[in-house]
Amino acid sequence: MSQPKLGLLASPTAPARAAREQLEGLADWVEPEQADILVALGGDGFLLQTLHRMLAEGRTVPVFGMNLGTVGFLMNEFRAEGLADRIKAAKRFKLHPLIMEARSLAGDRQIFPAINEISLLRETRQTAKIEIQIDGRVRMEELVCDGVLVATPAGSTAYNLSANGPILPLGSDLLALTPISPFRPRRWRGAILPAKSRIEFHMLEAGKRPVSAVADQREVRDVASVTVSTDRTVTLELLFDPDYALDDRIVMEQFLA
Repeated sequence: MSQPKLGLLASPTAPARAAREQLEGLADWVEPEQADILVALGGDGFLLQTLHRMLAEGRTVPVFGMNLGTVGFLMNEFRAEGLADRIKAAKRFKLHPLIMEARSLAGDRQIFPAINEISLLRETRQTAKIEIQIDGRVRMEELVCDGVLVATPAGSTAYNLSANGPILPLGSDLLALTPISPFRPRRWRGAILPAKSRIEFHMLEAGKRPVSAVADQREVRDVASVTVSTDRTVTLELLFDPDYALDDRIVMEQFLA
């Protein structure tokens, strides 16, 4: 069997550029567009950019990330030696992105993918008032809040966690629906939903209480309604060292003070 063609990408930070120079002479790299596997050097944010770049190009290949950032929750440890063997032995984790369909007050319709989360955020000092429907059924008539988000398992340790949302095990077919600073109902902590759910948000008093919708970093201002669903026609794949206990890290996050 022929060896997979490797492509190399690095974030613009000094540590990532230095790591790229260290790796460039150790493999027969090809252009990213021609690669069977991409090696991404940076942090979790750069990994997210790499996945979005592939989605925009309509071509997805496995990504082996090495951490040259801060947290690197979804990244492997950076080591220059033995890279080909590490990639050959890597564990594979597959994920499906979310799709956000947002309609603005002006009637415009925009569709964006999200890998971590889709969040709705108030634009002014006025709290947002949002109706929530799940699979066509109204589950909450009015959530008064700073916002609300839907997170994938891969994104549940990011913004969702800082909003006191649940951590979802990777590989679980679930989504986290998490309020951001809820005022009414004050004690609602959110919900864990099947990934096949279709979630609809309808802005109440949208002209007086404007809300923006953000799919990872892509923002739509002044939305009237937002629909979130899982795109099972697209599969993204991350590669991890066999001894990289990502599941253990996710469990441990739930016990940190």
